[in-house]
Amino acid sequence: GSTYSSKVFRVTFLTLAVSVAVPLLGVTVLLDCPVDPQPISLKEPPLLTGVLEPNTKLRKAERLWENQLVGPESIVNIGDVLFTGTADGKIIKIEDGEIQTIARIGHGPCGGREDEPTCGRPLGMRVGPNNTLFVADAYYGLYEVDPDTGETKMLVSTKIPIEGQKLSFVNDLTVTRDGRKIYFTDSSSKWQRQDYLYLVMEGTDDGRHLLEYDTVTKEVKVLMVGLRFPNGVQLSTAEDFVLVQETTMARIRYYVSGLMKGGADMFVENMPGLPDNIRLSSSGGYWVAMAAVRPNPGFSLLDFLSEKPWIKRMIFKLLSQETVAKFVPKYSLVVELSETGSYKRSFHDPNGVTVAYVSEAHEHNGHLYLGSFRSPYICRLDLQHV
Repeated sequence: GSTYSSKVFRVTFLTLAVSVAVPLLGVTVLLDCPVDPQPISLKEPPLLTGVLEPNTKLRKAERLWENQLVGPESIVNIGDVLFTGTADGKIIKIEDGEIQTIARIGHGPCGGREDEPTCGRPLGMRVGPNNTLFVADAYYGLYEVDPDTGETKMLVSTKIPIEGQKLSFVNDLTVTRDGRKIYFTDSSSKWQRQDYLYLVMEGTDDGRHLLEYDTVTKEVKVLMVGLRFPNGVQLSTAEDFVLVQETTMARIRYYVSGLMKGGADMFVENMPGLPDNIRLSSSGGYWVAMAAVRPNPGFSLLDFLSEKPWIKRMIFKLLSQETVAKFVPKYSLVVELSETGSYKRSFHDPNGVTVAYVSEAHEHNGHLYLGSFRSPYICRLDLQHV
């Protein structure tokens, strides 16, 4: 009887499997896919050896103001006073350990992903010459904020088309020392910040990516187009070029104005992670924070999916962005580059134990202040003791 029962089991099991698989397949075919992924070719990620060797140095950081703020993406200082922008649309001042909201560009309610477009999301932040704050809000545009009064002044609005196209995802900015020019990124012409995962997974090069705003003439110029998720920007120390992080491609490009009019070239290729923001380091190089890591040795989901648009389509037909985000390993990585783009050192937190979802490393007074696009704290790492 055992052969009979196993036969019955097999038939039943197959019937069940088919009855589940066929409708699922049907549904998957019929379901709309919110993204239209492009195959992108990434080189094999660099080996995490030498200066990139995994360590736990980021775990020496201390968490500050935990649960008193959420998603402090970018951090600047005026003297010892810190400023940051948070996920609930606020521009915050931290003085003598006290947190104070000084401005908001959008308006409430703020909370979920769907509130972001009206609530606003301050991302990149810089200090201009007269100690004025320059802020890139993902949804509203470029603003100047008085750090004392909180008074805000719009410089570039996302509502006004630039060269025939609206800005969709204003991300980061860098300002010349004289405050005359602001270089900023628009990460996509199609996706907004709330859909950044769609932007990464789609791999499209649809934005006008590096723009220049002249604070005197009030003109906006498009300098670079066709990048895949341009993100952090940083002027070189001598202000002779601008570095732009191309997140989806795990690389950094540079833009030279003047002689080479619009000359763009590679600064660092094939990085060990997806670069978010970039800031100057006191040694004349650059701090780069990685939004995600590409482990080698190990399995890099991003690399695996990069040439398989059909799998990406299936994933986004069936799962929400929030669900997909949970599959991204919580591995934090910050690297310091030399002025020529070679790796000088790297700080890791392999499971995001202390530092999770790092978006920026801002150096001030011998410490590295670590911003995060999701965590409810700022981390501070003492550079003398790592």
